[in-house]
Amino acid sequence: MVEIEVVYAAVDRQVLLGVAVPVGTSLRAAVQASGIAGQFPQLVLAECPLGVFGKVVTDPDVRVVQPGDRIEIYRPLLADPKEVRRLRAAKAAMARQQNS
Repeated sequence: MVEIEVVYAAVDRQVLLGVAVPVGTSLRAAVQASGIAGQFPQLVLAECPLGVFGKVVTDPDVRVVQPGDRIEIYRPLLADPKEVRRLRAAKAAMARQQNS
C-alpha cells in the first residue's frame, strides 16, 4: 500500500484526506478511491485537472502515485485571466481618453 494525500479547495472550505492505495494506482483512481466526491457532490472527478504538489499532471489516468504524493484537484477557472486583463486594460484606456 502507498500512503498519499488528496486535497480539494472549494470556495468555502478545504479538505485534505490521507489515503492508502495499492501500489500501481493511477492518480485519478486514487482520487476516486479517496471518497472526496462524497463531500463535494458538484465535483466531476473525471473532468477535473489533477496535480501533485502544485504541478499539473498531463495524464492523471496513467501517472502512478508515489509514496507521500499530495494529489490536488483543481477547480475550473471562472474567468480566463488573459481575458480579464484585456478587459481591464481596455477599461483603463477608455478612462484615460475620457479624462483627456
